[in-house]
Amino acid sequence: MTTQAPPPDAAPAHSVGLARLASLLADRTRAAFCLALLDGRAWTAGELAAYARVAPSSASEHLTRLTEGGLLVEHRQGRHRYVQLASPRVAELIEGLTAHLDPPAERPRGLRAANASAALARGRTCYDHLAGRLGVAVTDAMTGRGLIDQDGGFALTGAGRAWFAEALATDTAMLRAGRRPTARGCLDWTERRQHLAGVAGARLCAGLLERAWVRRVGSGRAVRLTPTGAEALRDLLGLDAEAAGLLQRTGGAAQAALLDGQAAEAGREDGRSA
Repeated sequence: MTTQAPPPDAAPAHSVGLARLASLLADRTRAAFCLALLDGRAWTAGELAAYARVAPSSASEHLTRLTEGGLLVEHRQGRHRYVQLASPRVAELIEGLTAHLDPPAERPRGLRAANASAALARGRTCYDHLAGRLGVAVTDAMTGRGLIDQDGGFALTGAGRAWFAEALATDTAMLRAGRRPTARGCLDWTERRQHLAGVAGARLCAGLLERAWVRRVGSGRAVRLTPTGAEALRDLLGLDAEAAGLLQRTGGAAQAALLDGQAAEAGREDGRSA
């Protein structure tokens, strides 16, 4: 018995949309823009052009495609055009695709690039939550304290909600607001393990930044744990920051500032730092 092939119009209804979405990211410049915007902030078209090393006119064309395709939103302020990822769902999409990639086979060239790579691996923002060794270590510590349940899923426990209220002065109703999940696991591309994302992950990142327990390294995605933050995480979560490799080893404040500057400058040039 011969099986007839289904007619063309029986193909999945979303196939055209999926192909269109894939085509938006099937370009190195547009992919670089999306990776840069994973820092959760708005960039000007000129900043992204410089970041990707393309002409402003070319950057404008790419940004228009990404905006019309629903991956970015734009805001105009005076003569400047600011763009950012359209939503947390878009960030999750970029994060998920990046996690499928193998780490770069080529080692960073030069001290500046090596410092940038080390800083990003040690700690960074992944849209609006913490990633890298820092994000995974905090997630592990929270899981060990029973604040996160990773058995058969990824969920914030009752004790976890109480911890957010006490440690970060979070209104627990905010953790359940909206359609975004309270907590979800996000596969970390450098650690190859999950870190906390979702509303709780965003609140955790914001809380640590607000208290200066974590500071941004320049204008890039890299962040570093401060000495005050290390003490706070030890008291709140029993996390040994030094044993976990979360502290930047330097010879003093001046050298730390120099390394931060090198990492920030090189990080802006690194198109593969998701």
